[in-house]
Amino acid sequence: MRTRIKICGLTREADVDAAVAVGADAIGFVLYPPSPRYVTPQRAAELARRIPPFVDVIGLFVNEAPAVVQAACEALPINLLQFHGDEDAAYCRGFSRPYLRAARVRPGLHLVEFARSFPDARGLLLDAFVEGYGGGGHVFDWTLIPSGLPGYLVLSGGLNADNVGDAIRRVRPVAVDVSSGVEMGKGIKDHAKIAAFVAAVRKADESI
Repeated sequence: MRTRIKICGLTREADVDAAVAVGADAIGFVLYPPSPRYVTPQRAAELARRIPPFVDVIGLFVNEAPAVVQAACEALPINLLQFHGDEDAAYCRGFSRPYLRAARVRPGLHLVEFARSFPDARGLLLDAFVEGYGGGGHVFDWTLIPSGLPGYLVLSGGLNADNVGDAIRRVRPVAVDVSSGVEMGKGIKDHAKIAAFVAAVRKADESI
């Protein structure tokens, strides 16, 4: 088993280089203007030029107008769309790109039904429920994840080098997604934390 790693919310060239250098499988750009990690599509395109082949470029959107998403797809080489708002399946599949659908996990959310409502999603990303959308640095209760959840599972929500190993052993996701857990400030990554996070994922993989 090899758990894939996405580093999200990058805003600087040096941070992209650091994530790629230690083996990140995907780089995420937040294209949601209210976020402190927001970058414009033009800025994301500049940063994406530093990303080599076979490292995915992911664009994160929240309840965005379809024309804005389409323009971003044309401006930068997005391999995978990530939707974090109230988007339905028809909206998500409307851009001819594979997509991840995020679920903000809390008691009362029926995850199996949620996953089944997005049958063509490339995967289901589980994040903590917070006011606003994403990047809150909160861990949710992993026991809320039901067994037999359909599709590929990406785990997010408050992950860092100290807890990601336990998360992988308990949840067995195909990928983990980190943002605030490798930062020194919002949108400013700590390169030592990125390296430690990747090392912790690899150590956990070896123990399974």
